[in-house]
Amino acid sequence: MPPKLHRVCDITEISEGTARSVEIGDRQIALYNLGGRFYATDNRCTHARAYLSEGFIEGDTIECPLHGGRFHIPTGQPLSAPVRTPVCVYPVQVIDNEIYIQLAGENEQER
Repeated sequence: MPPKLHRVCDITEISEGTARSVEIGDRQIALYNLGGRFYATDNRCTHARAYLSEGFIEGDTIECPLHGGRFHIPTGQPLSAPVRTPVCVYPVQVIDNEIYIQLAGENEQER
């Protein structure tokens, strides 16, 4: 059985170098466009529960808007204090200019 994909938006709805929040069911996901490649992580910082989609992107990192902890977007790994726990990352596919995300519990990508 192929993995379940959730359509979240068209590629034109997220500009390069930005992030946006998308909801899939009861989950808040941060969707990123880094140079035309799309990535998805949990939207909540693992340190203080701020929304990462409201943070600051530099290269392939996102800085939490609350306390400045940074994560590597493609892997979810923490890069600076006070962040210690990675954020979950989700596989993203682009099919006919539509962005799809595969959620945790549905063949989740390992951290």
